[in-house]
Amino acid sequence: MSGPIRSLATLTACLAVAACSTAQPSSSPSSTSAPTAPPTTLPTASPTTLATATASPPAPTAVPTVESTGSPTATPGPGGSFDPSAITLTVEPFADVFQALSFVANAGDGTGRLFAVEQRGVIWLIDAQGTTDRDPLLNISDRVRSGGEQGLLGLAFHPDFASNGRLFVDYTDVNGDTVVSEFGLAADGRGVPESEDVLLHIDQPFANHNGGMLAFGPDGYLYIGTGDGGSGGDPQGNGQNLDTLLGKILRIDVDAGQGNAIPIDNPFAAGGGLPEIWSYGLRNPWRFSFDRLTGAMFIADVGQNAWEEVDAEPAGSGGRNYGWNIMEGERCYAKARCLVAGLTLPVAVYPHDDGCSITGGYVYRGSQFPALYGGYVFADYCTGTLWALDAQDALEDGSADITALGSVPFSPSSFGEDELGELYVVDHGGAIYQLAVQP
Repeated sequence: MSGPIRSLATLTACLAVAACSTAQPSSSPSSTSAPTAPPTTLPTASPTTLATATASPPAPTAVPTVESTGSPTATPGPGGSFDPSAITLTVEPFADVFQALSFVANAGDGTGRLFAVEQRGVIWLIDAQGTTDRDPLLNISDRVRSGGEQGLLGLAFHPDFASNGRLFVDYTDVNGDTVVSEFGLAADGRGVPESEDVLLHIDQPFANHNGGMLAFGPDGYLYIGTGDGGSGGDPQGNGQNLDTLLGKILRIDVDAGQGNAIPIDNPFAAGGGLPEIWSYGLRNPWRFSFDRLTGAMFIADVGQNAWEEVDAEPAGSGGRNYGWNIMEGERCYAKARCLVAGLTLPVAVYPHDDGCSITGGYVYRGSQFPALYGGYVFADYCTGTLWALDAQDALEDGSADITALGSVPFSPSSFGEDELGELYVVDHGGAIYQLAVQP
């Protein structure tokens, strides 16, 4: 990876939602140009030397990839061209007085509403002007274990939510295990806690690295992010183990009559791994998103001791191995040398001199800020730095420069996107801000 990275002098407390490691050795940013193809082995780099492999090779031949059969869920807006030199990001207050916030989402129902997710298990409705309804959309705090990296972590609305009222959540239950469930609505438009239909239950060996992101892809399937099970360094080897759902992106069909049916073109639907697996080799993909124009997936995977990473996947190209715990970022992890053949390397990384836990965002497709159009915006939980990279470069070249475009004076736990493609930043402390540009 190359490109400008802002170096920060100090770090704040470690992330309470997306896992940081227990140790954070110092490292300094440097850059190198990406070769046309990675070597078959890669030595562990010193903290001041980047690894030489930065391109994204194809997935292993033993793992089938899936080509896109879907189409983007939205048409392009007025648009523009991503130009980081022409923009400085800031935020404007939108809604507050919440308890610890983990996410914000829109329902795609034409109302312009946003929905704020509290870690304790409550979802609130916010109108387009930022006014919060006094009655929550859903309260399942009685079945949620909250605190640290546990709680109600993900929310997704069915693509036809306006007509069917189906919503999906990811939370840790009272035993600390991951639950992905569907809920329905009552006649008053509120979620019915008693309507819960559990789609997945995943045993969690430790309290951290729970993932939690849910999103419907352009193909209409539900994608689910899971962490590697926790502790440090993936002691159970879950990231590379195709017989566990931990350390993965999963894909299920919620419309096939069973709620968690397997799409026939999932990479392991015919064997070789658990059929729900879409991609693997992830440590804690706390937040991922789909570009509403191209359908590409961008994954922000929280690092271990030294590096945070962004992974990029063209629409429909599943079966990828993102390398954890063979690698952390672009470098070998725990071994002097490691095999990188068949791994998909990150399109961008930043060191722990510049942060401690990546918070993934969205590719900007709104109309208010043309210079930001086509930029994937993300942040760091500890420093509050706001970064962006060119989404097209990331997909076409396998790497992209990242540029610091501003910062926020709080811990950003998530980003959100409204129906028009404008972006929001979630303060874990309990407020939502709209992303803006300094005049």
